Amino acid sequence: MSRPVVLGLTGSIGMGKSATAAMFRERGVPVHDADAAVHALYAPGGAAAVAIAKAFPGTLAPDGSVDRARLRAQVLGDPDRLATLESLVHPLARRAAGEFLAAHARAPVAVLDIPLLFETGGDARCDAVLVVTAPAEVQRERVLARPGMDAATFESILAKQMPDAEKRARADFVLDTGLGFARAEAKVDAILARLHGTPPPP
Repeated sequence: MSRPVVLGLTGSIGMGKSATAAMFRERGVPVHDADAAVHALYAPGGAAAVAIAKAFPGTLAPDGSVDRARLRAQVLGDPDRLATLESLVHPLARRAAGEFLAAHARAPVAVLDIPLLFETGGDARCDAVLVVTAPAEVQRERVLARPGMDAATFESILAKQMPDAEKRARADFVLDTGLGFARAEAKVDAILARLHGTPPPP
């Protein structure tokens, strides 16, 4: 049975992962967005919505979706409750990724865009991993420019993510988005050429 070369795409918040994913899509590469998949699981009728509502009473919105703010309030600072949530969501998210790969079995390359790729063991299903990075000051500036973001929230998100240096050490490819758009696109082209087993474009 044919299957694509699976490239895991990851990077900490504010590193430019979404922009990099878009570059792969522009080149015709199918990209699985794990965040979007989780949003679908939390949506009305989503596979995780009822289970989360049972485990975390009061988190179901009137339309049948998970109220993410209420859920966040229940798990914030409580490792046990967070572990319970992850035990409900992660298997469903893995199944969604598996269904995506099956649907694109004939593609030469497919990308799994997963923010917590290493943290959840998702790298085990990848043939190679690309880590998107940027200088810490660039990352901080990007994140704090987002609506509703503050320094405390940024730090709490960073605390849940594997340090950037460790991710880079475990990566097969590293793309520094702080070097500019053209350099990033050239790197994406070079990575695809490598995965396809062909020379990169001049």
